Amino acid sequence: MEALFIITGLTMIAIGAFFDIVSGIGVLKLPNFFTRIHAVTIGAVGGSVLPLIGVAVVSLAFKDLGIQRFYLAGVSIAGAIFILILAPTGSHSLARAAYMMCKAPRKPLVYDALESSRREVECP
Repeated sequence: MEALFIITGLTMIAIGAFFDIVSGIGVLKLPNFFTRIHAVTIGAVGGSVLPLIGVAVVSLAFKDLGIQRFYLAGVSIAGAIFILILAPTGSHSLARAAYMMCKAPRKPLVYDALESSRREVECP
């Protein structure tokens, strides 16, 4: 049973590393601010939440840690929940502010659902 927990946790950590690599490639290769911020959010959620949950699972499998394993698992899960809530919220607020103030180019944008809600700023 312990081996299953360790393999599951290490798999989650490896998948999180894959998300970080894909996120880094996305930041370098994607064309504009809005798609890049999407890649950063995927990296923040997949690249940090999944490994934190993996650390919690692995720590629960190590009986040598004693009672500290529950502390480590709890802190890891609390941090994962904290990041899971704040990363998408922060990226959404950054993207909306950049859109409303016309600070990011909107070249590949085909449909603009927020065009009527923009304030008195005229975008070029």
